[in-house]
Amino acid sequence: MNAPFRYRKLGYAALTVTDLERSLHFYRDLLGLDLVERSDDTAYLRCSRDHHNLVLQQGRVAGLKRIGWELENPAEADKAFEHFQRRGLEPQRVPQAEARALKQGPSFRVREPHCGLEFDFYGSTTVLARPYVSTVAKIARMGHVVIGTTDFAGTYRSLRQDFGFAESDFVEDRFSFMRCFPNPYHHTFAIGASDANHLHHINFMVSDIDDVGRAWHRMTKAGVKIAFGIGRHPPSGSVFLYFYDPDGMTVEYSFGMEEFPEVGAREPRMLEPVPESLDTWGAVPDAAFGKTGVIEGAVP
Repeated sequence: MNAPFRYRKLGYAALTVTDLERSLHFYRDLLGLDLVERSDDTAYLRCSRDHHNLVLQQGRVAGLKRIGWELENPAEADKAFEHFQRRGLEPQRVPQAEARALKQGPSFRVREPHCGLEFDFYGSTTVLARPYVSTVAKIARMGHVVIGTTDFAGTYRSLRQDFGFAESDFVEDRFSFMRCFPNPYHHTFAIGASDANHLHHINFMVSDIDDVGRAWHRMTKAGVKIAFGIGRHPPSGSVFLYFYDPDGMTVEYSFGMEEFPEVGAREPRMLEPVPESLDTWGAVPDAAFGKTGVIEGAVP
């Protein structure tokens, strides 16, 4: 693949929540993230050695504020900035004080013009001395973010041509699983055709399949509604469980995922648009699954 620049990984997602204390309890105590730092209106949580993998910010309307992407190094970040300039997408430098607060090196942001989502790019981030220690689950990493878009064709074209994502599998004109090349995981981002621009879900990958089963019981005992699963996704091979955060946004635990080599990867498969393409075990999603959470700055 002739990518315009090289990604390292999905760095973080920033969510707007309507009650920071309530959401902090959910993401720290029930999901298992580590609280690193907080202020009156913002909390930084992690599941890795990075300063944060999830940012929660107090606001009026729950939703997805932006996504952060770590590139392979600062030189790739410079290359990406110049690429977006050439493509006419008007990248904007992040003020130095804000980048420092995010524990990032020089950073810039670009808004995808069709779905309206803002992407934060940086070539380095602070690695904390204290390792992440698992509590209720062995979280390996933040896995992916999925959104719905009113302009599927335009968003798809932009993500492939402008943002350099590689497609892993797809449902024609309806859904696309994408990876941030050359990161190997089957998908770090995905889009689906929708009647609104919105967050579908955020995902955390666990390193023990038992964590998926234990989460079902833990969430149920805590009164957290299950959105979908337990099941297994045919495209990626992941065992999954979806549930709702306190604002009704969908969150996923998953175990296992197909990995792609940088060279010689298989071609993307076109999947049949049937429920069996989502789950091989016969689980039925809740009616509200993947429907709550605005994309900040997007046209409704």
